[in-house]
Amino acid sequence: MSIGRLARRLRQQSLGGLTPSQTSVLATLDKHGQMSMSRLADHEGISKPSVTGIVGRLVDKGLVERQRDPEDGRSAIVVISEAGRQVLEERRRERTAYLARRIAALDDEDREILERAAHLLEGMVEEG
Repeated sequence: MSIGRLARRLRQQSLGGLTPSQTSVLATLDKHGQMSMSRLADHEGISKPSVTGIVGRLVDKGLVERQRDPEDGRSAIVVISEAGRQVLEERRRERTAYLARRIAALDDEDREILERAAHLLEGMVEEG
């Protein structure tokens, strides 16, 4: 429950006018590179009409671009723009600053406990 609340608080700290879905699409494109709308919808676990709407709003904001798919001229691929990368980087800096302030307020013993917990959590994630 606490991890979920912290994750929600971090999202609130760093959305900057973007919805969680828009932020997720940007992060996916940043991490995995360009992809078709269908592949993006599959990756995000949402319908193609939903991803089409999200991408449309991101295009309007200049954060992604639709390009003709070189392998299938009837389809489009979605590419994150430089402005999209900058928005993501700023959001990451905001989240990092928020966490740094919160961690700095802890005493040494609590920071050590948090560090051990982080290692345990990372191990749980890697074990899948």
